Amino acid sequence: MAKRTRRNHGGVFKAKVAVEAVKGEQTLAELSQRFQVHPNQITQWKTQLLDRASEVFEKEKKSGEPDARQLHAKIGELTMENDFLSVALGRIGGPSAKK
Repeated sequence: MAKRTRRNHGGVFKAKVAVEAVKGEQTLAELSQRFQVHPNQITQWKTQLLDRASEVFEKEKKSGEPDARQLHAKIGELTMENDFLSVALGRIGGPSAKK
């Protein structure tokens, strides 16, 4: 008997299965047969969906998103560095100098 390889399902597939489970139009057994997934896995995905559903509607900024002021400051800093380096490269006057 060959060993079955482990399957990794993407987020879109998990969401699709969990939404179908939330709808309740089919039993877990029917869904597990339709999507070839164990009923316990469907139950876990359904629970995760229901637990995290409120995150979709939150208006708070995520900490991972940079602020516009920070981005403008960084652009200014990089522009100054580029100007400084182009002047310094011009002073060297070597073959790799500004053309």
